[in-house]
Amino acid sequence: MILFPAIDLYEKKAVRLYKGDYAQMTVYSDNPLSVAKDFERAGASAVHLVDLEGAKLGATPNADVVEAIVKNTGLFTEIGGGIRDLATVDKYISLGVNRVILGTAAVENPAFLKEAVAKYGDKIAVGADVRDGMIAIKGWVEKSAVTLYDFLDNLQSIGVKTVICTDISKDGAMNGTNLELYASLSQKYDLQITASGGVSTLDDVKKLAAMNLYGAIIGKAYYTGEIDLKKAIEVAK
Repeated sequence: MILFPAIDLYEKKAVRLYKGDYAQMTVYSDNPLSVAKDFERAGASAVHLVDLEGAKLGATPNADVVEAIVKNTGLFTEIGGGIRDLATVDKYISLGVNRVILGTAAVENPAFLKEAVAKYGDKIAVGADVRDGMIAIKGWVEKSAVTLYDFLDNLQSIGVKTVICTDISKDGAMNGTNLELYASLSQKYDLQITASGGVSTLDDVKKLAAMNLYGAIIGKAYYTGEIDLKKAIEVAK
C-alpha cells in the first residue's frame, strides 16, 4: 500500500481543516515545499496535494506552489481541488503533476470526466467524498443526490482506475478511519482505492494495508505527531 502524506494548500500555506470546515483551519507551515521535502526524507514516494482555495473557487491559486514541489522533489504528485475543466487538467499535467483528481466536476459533469479519462487515462483519478452515504461536492459544502455505490459503479464503467474515498465525518477528527467502508469497497470494486479521512494511528495503517488497498492518505496525524511517517511507510509496505 502506498502512503500519501497530504499537503492542503490555502494562500500558499500548508493547512488542515477540521471535517472540511473552512472556519476551523490550522496553518501548519508557511513553506509547503519544505513539508514535501520532509516527507521525502522520511521515505515517502508520493504526496497528495489539495488546493482548498481551488475547491472553493474553481481556480488554481496555488499552482506555483504545486510546480515548486514537482520540480524540487522526486515525489509522485497528485492534486485535487477545484479542477472543473480540461484547461485546468492540461495546466497541471503540463507542470509535471503525475495525477489529477476530479471531485465536484466528476459528479456534475460526466461528459468532462469522460473527456479527461479519454485524453489522460490513469493520470485522472476521482475523489469520492462521502457524507451519510451520499457524495458531497463543492469543497464538501453541498451534498449531492448520488450515493457512493452508484457513483463508483459509474466510475468503473467509464474506465476510471483510481478513486480517493474520504469519509468526511472522520476527516481531521483523529478518532480512527472507517475500516468497514474500505473493506467493503476493496471487496466490491476492481479499482485502485485510496483511503482518506481519519487515518490516525499505525494500527489504522496496518489494518488498511491488510485489505490490499492501493493507498492511504495521512494528514492531520502527521502534523500533530501522532503518526511517525517513517514507521507508517514501513507498516504500509
